[in-house]
Amino acid sequence: MKTTLLTAWLASAIASCFLINSAHAEDTFKPYVLANPATIKADDAKKALTANGFQIAGTYSPYAGTQIIVATNDALKKAASASKFGGYGAAVRIAITDVNGQSQASYTNANYMKNAYRMKGDVSAVSTALEQAFGKDKTFGAKEGMTADELRKYHYMMAMPYFDDQVEIGEYDSFASATAKVDTGISAGKGTKKVYRIDIPGKEEAVFGVAITDGEGADKTVMTSIDNGELRHSAHLPYEILVSGNKAYILHGKFRIAQSFPDLGMGSFMSISAAPDAIENTLKEAIK
Repeated sequence: MKTTLLTAWLASAIASCFLINSAHAEDTFKPYVLANPATIKADDAKKALTANGFQIAGTYSPYAGTQIIVATNDALKKAASASKFGGYGAAVRIAITDVNGQSQASYTNANYMKNAYRMKGDVSAVSTALEQAFGKDKTFGAKEGMTADELRKYHYMMAMPYFDDQVEIGEYDSFASATAKVDTGISAGKGTKKVYRIDIPGKEEAVFGVAITDGEGADKTVMTSIDNGELRHSAHLPYEILVSGNKAYILHGKFRIAQSFPDLGMGSFMSISAAPDAIENTLKEAIK
């Protein structure tokens, strides 16, 4: 009897450890998902998105061989509306990149971004819809994934900014005047280009996608320096301006870049050391 009980206890303990380890693995996230198959054309990607309930918010090509499609849906906007500064997570980004003559399609991991932006609610339906649209080969962008708790506390290293270290880049008389100024400013072509605007339902909040075309913070400059791996992080782009109430904000460059490149070595980070300030100054100048 003792032997039987001991055997049963050991079996139960082993099973519990297996379940705990499995749950831990399921709760670990990386920033991007590689499509399956990865040879998707931009027009087909747009059709797949709309067929699976997404609305196309904007598209752009930051440099030769790379196309970005930005989309949203009701579930994402609902999650964004329930969270402080949730507008940052109101979109998914799909990238189609030519890598040594081969097409590589990827998209942002909705659960990774939800937690990095400290959003409330469940976005599993968004992940499911993206998988239905593009398939899923594997997640990538970090050697080791991060748990939800780790992502919600994420910063690159000591003394580096967190998600809630927002950078205020403009203040206006009202939400209407703020969105109007940001919209016209980033569309004027002075180092920036408007990619999209998504209004968050039920609150005075809107997120703008901005291509940065000039200077040390330019999309091409940053990505040429740090995005050279076998699997590209093209879906990092574009940068965002969030209008909340009568103020305009951006995520600090040292957070926004790092959360898209969590394995970036210090040497690579130093190669773009001027980019965070350059991005801030470019966007401030555009909307002043």
